[in-house]
Amino acid sequence: MKTVFDASNNIEAHLAMHQLQQAGIDARIEGEFLQGGIGQLPVAGNVRVVVHPNDEAEARTVIADWESAGD
Repeated sequence: MKTVFDASNNIEAHLAMHQLQQAGIDARIEGEFLQGGIGQLPVAGNVRVVVHPNDEAEARTVIADWESAGD
């Protein structure tokens, strides 16, 4: 699996994952339950959205479009 989005929290990860799913890309969240370990784990990079390597390029485009729409 390839990471296409590093989220700052679970909500952001779910929003990104749903954008990918709406585009027909199978995506999942890794590290969603690690936020409870803050203080013992690194603060950043724990929650991420991953896709199959074959979908990486298209997923990055969908994420980039989604992020630019929020500006």
